Amino acid sequence: MTINELQQRVDTWINTVGVRYFNELTNMAILTEEVGEVARIMARRYGEQSEKPSDREKDLGDELADVIWVTVCLANQCGIDLDEALERNFAKKTGRDANRHRSNPKLQ
Repeated sequence: MTINELQQRVDTWINTVGVRYFNELTNMAILTEEVGEVARIMARRYGEQSEKPSDREKDLGDELADVIWVTVCLANQCGIDLDEALERNFAKKTGRDANRHRSNPKLQ
């Protein structure tokens, strides 16, 4: 699905199954919580912290999808077309970083 289709699909789900959007500040708190869940998995599975048995059952893909979901909710609430925003972001990064990473000795 495209980004625009994702935004429309989330909006339809929110307005039918979810009843309404949580307010923007609540969604920001939820986003922070979801990013924390991703961080917990990453730190334990790929970092130096040991995994607890309960951590092994966590699905990183599902947690990343939760982050995307809440991000899309916030974009919808704030009137942001993520397709357009991403295109602008690619252009910004391409112009700014065209040679920056190639000339970074840390990345060689």
